[in-house]
Amino acid sequence: MEYQRQLPPQYQSQPQQGLLFRLHLDAPLLAALLVLTALGLLVLYSAADQGMAMMTRQGVRLAVGFGLLAVLAQIPPRTYRFWSPAAYGAGLALLVLVLVLGARAQGAQRWLNVFGVFHFQPTEIMKVAVPAMVAWYFSTRSLPARGRDIVVVLVLILTPSALIAMQPDLGSSLLIAASGLIVLFLAGLSWRLISATLVLVLIAAPLMYFFVLHDYQRQRVDTFLNPQSDRLGAGWNIIQSQTAIGSGGLTGKGWLNGTQSRLDFLPESTTDFILAVLGEEQGLLGVTVLIALYLVILGRCFWISAHAQDTYSRLLAGAFTVTFFIYIFVNMGMASGLLPVVGIPLPLISYGGSSLVTLLAAFGMLMSIHTHRKLLGT
Repeated sequence: MEYQRQLPPQYQSQPQQGLLFRLHLDAPLLAALLVLTALGLLVLYSAADQGMAMMTRQGVRLAVGFGLLAVLAQIPPRTYRFWSPAAYGAGLALLVLVLVLGARAQGAQRWLNVFGVFHFQPTEIMKVAVPAMVAWYFSTRSLPARGRDIVVVLVLILTPSALIAMQPDLGSSLLIAASGLIVLFLAGLSWRLISATLVLVLIAAPLMYFFVLHDYQRQRVDTFLNPQSDRLGAGWNIIQSQTAIGSGGLTGKGWLNGTQSRLDFLPESTTDFILAVLGEEQGLLGVTVLIALYLVILGRCFWISAHAQDTYSRLLAGAFTVTFFIYIFVNMGMASGLLPVVGIPLPLISYGGSSLVTLLAAFGMLMSIHTHRKLLGT
């Protein structure tokens, strides 16, 4: 049964008529995204040692991402619902193609070489396609989720996750699985089943450590538990990141005055550990501003999800929002030594290509969900 939100006429408000709203753009969310990405460019400029080549590439990707956001915001949610199965199927086909013909780099086979012009990572498609597919499946079924539906959804989630883990890319595999499981949770999964699943995961964790994880993945877990055991090897990244963040103090050393990144002590300073650059140069105050911006974006996204008018839109918006939070939490936890290093960039701040564009595309879909609402019962 399709879920629809309906209010009595006396409680209904008139739709907004501002220019941005008529263009299907949500002004508060768009403003917060622009401020956040501008902050990201400032941090990246310092992290890249004032390298304009990297800044130019990041600027082009941001322009493409915001352009795609504007285009996707024009498409009604019902169109996304119609094409969700096709997008999911195409993403699965590309993941299989990666395993057969994918380009290898740094020991992983994750990219497709498109006509020798650029590399494309199909994993990014599944970051949107998996939650969209699960939301599509539940959009025509009664909620809360039942046993047979749960089994079907788990197959839909685990199939692409397994293909991505084979590349190998365990971090992305787990995060994509989480995005689908979030939809399942929002569809009304019982707490009894959630508790039983957590118990099974805890029991299976030692088996996964010894028989599923690759050597470098086990090393990441060991380093997380005791980074001091290999200060000059596997523990170097976490130790240097913590040193950079701690040395910033309350107000930091000032923009362009960081030493850990500029003297090459901090690895991956433009991607995975860019938070450490911000913490060193702007201190606790700078990190607090960043967190505040993220909270504004998350709050607006939760509001959009809560006011969605059908099951598909509500589940998809909720999944995007919680997944965005997980990306933030994992990267910040990784940079501060609270979580193992899994290679997840800081959303909209780290230097990146396909991941940056994918995130902005998802925000375009969120704006579509909000701006295509119609007052019901009038």
